[in-house]
Amino acid sequence: MTLLEAGSEADALEQLHALGLTDGLPVVVPTPQRVAAMVLATGLDADLELGVMGPAHGVASVEKVATAAVMAGCLPDHVPVVVAAVRAVCKPEFDLTEMQSTTHCTAPLVVVCGPARHQCGGVVSGFGALGPGHRANASIGRALRLAMTNIGGARPGVSDMALHGHPGKFTYCLAEDAEHSPFEPLHTGYGYGPERSAVVVVGAEAPHSVIFAGDADDPASADRLLNVLAAALANPGSNNAHLRHGAVTVIVNPDHATVLARAGLNREDVQAELAARSVNTAATLAHVSSAFAVDPEAGRAADRDRPAAGDAAEDEHAADELVPILTDPSKIVLFQAGGSGLYSMVMPSWCAGPHRNSVVHAEIELNQACEVPWADAARAGAPA
Repeated sequence: MTLLEAGSEADALEQLHALGLTDGLPVVVPTPQRVAAMVLATGLDADLELGVMGPAHGVASVEKVATAAVMAGCLPDHVPVVVAAVRAVCKPEFDLTEMQSTTHCTAPLVVVCGPARHQCGGVVSGFGALGPGHRANASIGRALRLAMTNIGGARPGVSDMALHGHPGKFTYCLAEDAEHSPFEPLHTGYGYGPERSAVVVVGAEAPHSVIFAGDADDPASADRLLNVLAAALANPGSNNAHLRHGAVTVIVNPDHATVLARAGLNREDVQAELAARSVNTAATLAHVSSAFAVDPEAGRAADRDRPAAGDAAEDEHAADELVPILTDPSKIVLFQAGGSGLYSMVMPSWCAGPHRNSVVHAEIELNQACEVPWADAARAGAPA
């Protein structure tokens, strides 16, 4: 790593901005002492390689990731989650190079699962979990972004070609509200025991709000909730509707989760119902866009596979054919978070890249480090 020099903290910050090493917001200056304290908190060797980050194909060593964590304002307690998130996005099936280079607005959404939610600085799962005011959420997500920028080399208009981006490209992290959820912990579906901790990471657009007022006396309440969630997921203007097969994210608030649980639905049931209901007609897709052909693996293409003109009955049948946004219900990342009320969230996705917006995950390794010498770190200028 290159060691920069500056006459003051203020000069150092301006130098980092000038070199394009920030996300545009002020950062904590990563002095050698601060970075060393953060490396110590990982319990790993500074030169250990966690993966390679495209498009620049930079090696994500523990020291470089610790540097990003310092700059993001992380506490040492946060860094195990940052390390796990970096390991996850460096997996080949996440297609990080392509994801960082696309014109789409996709960003990695980090879902923190298991005991680490509480042990790593208190990652929030309740009210405003994706908004401002939560240090762990904001710092962890921001550290991953700074690593993707400074190690992965993704810079707007140069290698990160997102036409507009979205605010989740600053930070996009929350915890699952497992204690109050009727569903099994999210990470157990990926092979982890409930006592273990993991991050689940999926490329996602910004949250799209879904409004629903449940009624405990209405036996059809769950059915109506599923319909409104599916309608949002099937948005015919989204990549999911046209490119298909990519993962989508559904975050249900506690009230909406209760509606589903009261109907006797578990996570797999809800995933299956949403997959079946998140459909468009071929005619709708043809009407809103002729730029993309529907994937013939799971449905007939709207134009090219229609019967020849003149057979009105067959042509009408083709137009009415239902085209699902995905065929694998397990690609719906479903969990509970947020406060109680009217709104749940869905996040469409990119659906492209060699692995079609695959969901990735990695274990959060806790209790790896010896006790951090807080007094010495504080004297060295580590963030408190």
